[in-house]
Amino acid sequence: MTAASSAVTERTGSRSIAFAIVVMLFFAWGFINANNDPLIAALLHAFSLTYTQSISVQLVSFLAFIVLSMPTAGLLARIGAPRTILTGLAAMACGCVIVASSNRVPSFAIILCGLFVLAGGVVALQVAANPLAATMGPAERSHFRLTLAQSFNALGAVLGVHFGAWTMLGGVRPEALDIAAVSHAFLMIGAALIVLAGLILLVRRALVVPPDDTAPPASDGRSAAWRSRWALAGAGAIALYVGAEVSIGSMLVLFLATPEGFGISLAASSGYVANAYWGGALIGRFFGSWMLRRIAARQLLPVAAVAAALLCGLSLVLPGRLGGWCLLGVGLFNSIMFPTIFTLTLERSTASHASTSGLLCGAIGAGAILPLFAATLADHIDLRASFGAPLVGYVYVAYFAIAISRSATALPAEV
Repeated sequence: MTAASSAVTERTGSRSIAFAIVVMLFFAWGFINANNDPLIAALLHAFSLTYTQSISVQLVSFLAFIVLSMPTAGLLARIGAPRTILTGLAAMACGCVIVASSNRVPSFAIILCGLFVLAGGVVALQVAANPLAATMGPAERSHFRLTLAQSFNALGAVLGVHFGAWTMLGGVRPEALDIAAVSHAFLMIGAALIVLAGLILLVRRALVVPPDDTAPPASDGRSAAWRSRWALAGAGAIALYVGAEVSIGSMLVLFLATPEGFGISLAASSGYVANAYWGGALIGRFFGSWMLRRIAARQLLPVAAVAAALLCGLSLVLPGRLGGWCLLGVGLFNSIMFPTIFTLTLERSTASHASTSGLLCGAIGAGAILPLFAATLADHIDLRASFGAPLVGYVYVAYFAIAISRSATALPAEV
């Protein structure tokens, strides 16, 4: 073996290890975000909240994306992916400590502050890691790499809901829920984040991706994505997809526990959401990774979006358990939406990856309107009616997916 081939092999091996650790980041924020579903149920009873008040747990996360995504994109352009990721992990660990401190001073406001700091760290990971995973290899396999990474995000979500149900809801009557369990859960999460930061430090050199000569320059400014029609359309799709996914995850734990749903305990309901809803997304992402090596992303996305919209619509008219199973089945079709929307938008945007990634991650925050709308419907009508909100989101995603499949003729030309 020549010295040159040895060097190539060594770089490939380092990059493979680095990609594996980047995948762990996807797992981490999937695990943490999924804890919001059982956390909402725990806090709703511990603080005697309304549905609208309890959904604030999700809204502060969305707010972090609105406020911090574009500044984080600028930070990414200046200091690079490794330092941005480490900054995000540090913020997440701090957020966990703040939430855990509510054990000493029980306060819903303190918990929301901690969740905002935690979500700010997740923003940094998403802005840096999504384009990083897409570009850590040949361009023609970017959809595959990001969908594969998102598969482990879904695995984190499945395990995260189980972890949250076990630590915050497990075997406890609703009237007996307290803050101590929430505090212990977040201390364990914070410790795991510190370990992950240590791994990132070990491989930080391999996380520096050579610039793509075919991509727009990173110096095009944070606002450049606002001048790209495809970037704006993709941002709308990301916002409404995430809002729809979160709306279902947040309200489904509560809905399945009602007599109109499955009539089971909150802990058992969380298990259904973990195994069927988030588990469906997990299976779908691994299967989708395989499919994307054979079918173009722009052809697969419309199928998933239309199927999710149909299932969500059926949940509003089918009685009892049938409606619940329709909602649980949406997770399977959620699976490929985020990574394919993200990479298809990156491909078509006239702005740099940093600018476009910042806009797309910022758009996640705009999706807050759907969980808020869902909670309002639950308070004023009933829990089943709340699932009309995600239906609206999936209808737009289906439009975007069909527009993508028709390529450049579907939307106005770039400006």
